[in-house]
Amino acid sequence: MTAATATTRATLTPTLADPHCTVEGIDMRTAMSSFCTGVAIITALGTDGRPAGMAVQSFSSVSLDPPLVCFCPAHTSSTWPRIREAGRFAVNILGADQQELCRRFAVTGADKFAGTHWTPGRYGAPLLDGVLATIECDLEDVLDGGDHAIALGRVTDLTAHREGEPLVYFRRSYGRVAC
Repeated sequence: MTAATATTRATLTPTLADPHCTVEGIDMRTAMSSFCTGVAIITALGTDGRPAGMAVQSFSSVSLDPPLVCFCPAHTSSTWPRIREAGRFAVNILGADQQELCRRFAVTGADKFAGTHWTPGRYGAPLLDGVLATIECDLEDVLDGGDHAIALGRVTDLTAHREGEPLVYFRRSYGRVAC
């Protein structure tokens, strides 16, 4: 397919959400899969006292002063409302050797914490054993990001636990980057 063909097709078939949009979801997903991201698990202690967690690849540092980070949960996530309601969360940055742990937290409806070792952080959010680093946050703000939310967290504590290669996501697959 040539660039002209892609442009023509996209122009002829705007998305339902925005009649002026010239980008198709599958085209955006394909292009964005060329960007390598790290993988993390966001955890919180629910208001019911049970842990909640979800795998994300949309995590980033936002600011050093004040210390802010963000992640972008889908509006369709069944875990995100529990994390949002908790008001604080932890970011658990995964190593290349933790693909199975990531897969466990990427599913819907399962007991993601069954067999998962963790300790409560300073404010209760689960800190997963064996991760590269943990970042504890208070939920500062939630912004609209289309079909996702943009969750902004104020960092309250953080620890780099071990050296190691990060778990990365690239072209819809897990991988590793030699450091």
